[in-house]
Amino acid sequence: MTDQQPPGMSFYEQVGGRPTFQRLVDEFYRGVAGDPVLKPMYPEEDLGPAADRLMLFLEQYWGGPGTYSAERGHPRLRLRHQPFHVNPDARDRWLLHMRSAVDSLDLAPVHEATLWDYLERAAHAMVNTFDDDPGAPRRSLL
Repeated sequence: MTDQQPPGMSFYEQVGGRPTFQRLVDEFYRGVAGDPVLKPMYPEEDLGPAADRLMLFLEQYWGGPGTYSAERGHPRLRLRHQPFHVNPDARDRWLLHMRSAVDSLDLAPVHEATLWDYLERAAHAMVNTFDDDPGAPRRSLL
């Protein structure tokens, strides 16, 4: 991809739209599927529903279709992640798989940096415990 894009295009359009985000999500969940810490956090045995939700969220966030909000309402990311044991280890594993997925896209440097900056900040914001034991009661971080 080039850094030269017509003015007014959303980030979603600049990076290639749905096919790019589909590749990102597919690659990310390939990593999650084999991760002993992250995989148990997904309520469905099949990661397909989680992949669909992430895809819709990312599309909407970056300027694509608003399907996520139409189907699920406001994203409320911290609230939606509260039931899960998201400690620094889980965050780092999430980032490891997402880094691999972002690298697989071969985006222009400005697009890669923009996407990664958001993903990294979002991952840090989802941490809701510093306990290593998933069974330990969570203390509010707020």
